[in-house]
Amino acid sequence: MNASTKPVPRPGVMEIAAYVPGKEHAGGLQRVYKLSSNETPLGPSPRAIDAFQAAAGKLELYPDGQARVLRDAIAEVQGLNPANILCGNGSGELLSLLANIYLGPGDEAVITEHGFLLYRIQILAAGGTPVTVPEADRRVDVDAILGAVTERTKIVFLTNPGNPTGTYVPYADIKRLHAELPPHVILVLDAAYAEYVRRNDYEAGIALVSANRNVVMTRTFAKVYGLAALRIGWIYGPLEIIDAMNRVRGPFNINTPALLAGAAAMRDQGHVARAVEHNQVWLARVSEALTALGLEVTPSVTNFILIHFPDRDGKRAADADLFLTSCGFVLRAVASYGFPNALRMTIGSEDANTGVIAALTEFMERT
Repeated sequence: MNASTKPVPRPGVMEIAAYVPGKEHAGGLQRVYKLSSNETPLGPSPRAIDAFQAAAGKLELYPDGQARVLRDAIAEVQGLNPANILCGNGSGELLSLLANIYLGPGDEAVITEHGFLLYRIQILAAGGTPVTVPEADRRVDVDAILGAVTERTKIVFLTNPGNPTGTYVPYADIKRLHAELPPHVILVLDAAYAEYVRRNDYEAGIALVSANRNVVMTRTFAKVYGLAALRIGWIYGPLEIIDAMNRVRGPFNINTPALLAGAAAMRDQGHVARAVEHNQVWLARVSEALTALGLEVTPSVTNFILIHFPDRDGKRAADADLFLTSCGFVLRAVASYGFPNALRMTIGSEDANTGVIAALTEFMERT
């Protein structure tokens, strides 16, 4: 008989450190630029907004539990079979489903040193054991991952491009990683920032998924599509894995406004192209300007940069964070990702970007 006087979580749950998102506010300032969550400064497609508003007249009806309109739009634009696509309440839900379906006590999942913090949480919540491998110069080390694989390994979680580093793994290395994994190990390619990458040797994972039974690719509408508030993600995977996920997911896990807005956003690739072009221009400008101030910026292929500060009194990341916040610029502290002396900055609007450059110029010139 359980003698406890209150409900008690199973062992290990209360030892999990909760995920903490980037801060949003900066005191009582009238104008604040939030550059902590990698949101697009261009916002969503006008077509997505129209679709969202059009859904308001039928809110009494349950959404399509199969997400057909959204899966069809993704399949059409990406050239995929809709049967291999599953949509979820953000890619986080889909990653959680994978962990809960394929991990249990005694199972291991490999993650990288600076990978998405949610992986560790989901692995532990499923009862599995996270195995963290080091990165090399802020880049995923494929050999380190392979060296950590044992008979207990069931999943390898890989963010590509990485967050908060902004670096990426070339497709040749991804193929080599997969080729050397045991066939029962699932390779999860989390490609949340894939749309921003403009490198000939990068591939989000579609080809690898199509040719194998143990690879999946996750994507999101929260970044370049500008629909972070609606929480829409999708996964492309082998039919067996999609079938297993469908059996345990919530029956109506995406609401109707999100389904319709997501489908409209996916089909408006012109808006996506404009967002990517804005990012390409300002990613280069901001990186060059901050480097000229004597700050180290990790070369990025995403819509954010990792800024490293001098290790001396008054000029560390924490000091810069306080100063920038006082000026109305909210960046992301990334000590929890293994970078105690760095800040991650989303590439924002022209005003936001030039404002951060001016503020950091003043900060670095202070005695």
